[in-house]
Amino acid sequence: MSSVPDDLRYSKEHEWVRADGDVATIGITHFAQEQLGDVVFVELPEKGTAVRQFSSLGVVESVKAASDIYAPVSGEILERNVKVIEKPELVNTEPYGDGWMIKVRLANEGELAQLLSPQDYRSHIGETAGAGGD
Repeated sequence: MSSVPDDLRYSKEHEWVRADGDVATIGITHFAQEQLGDVVFVELPEKGTAVRQFSSLGVVESVKAASDIYAPVSGEILERNVKVIEKPELVNTEPYGDGWMIKVRLANEGELAQLLSPQDYRSHIGETAGAGGD
């Protein structure tokens, strides 16, 4: 099975976006959490904060390093995932599920087209198509 779901868009900085109408759920990819190692702390902006595409929106810290999380799209934060703040390990165990970071009301749906497709993201991280026997 691929570690890159086909229903998402991706940034080169290893964030994913799941758009549902004008609401985008954002998290970091399986690849990113693997590179980080065990996540021990997540800092996310408050609801109502405006974020700009490709600007820093938070920090994720692991036993190895601290890394900025970048906004793959612009918009206003509707919700931040309190679960991931309380249990940062969700970023490792469920990066595309309960390990999501924030939900944003999209300011410009056209920004989604500027992100990588699943195929392009697989190429970006060097994952070969069909890896793992899917």
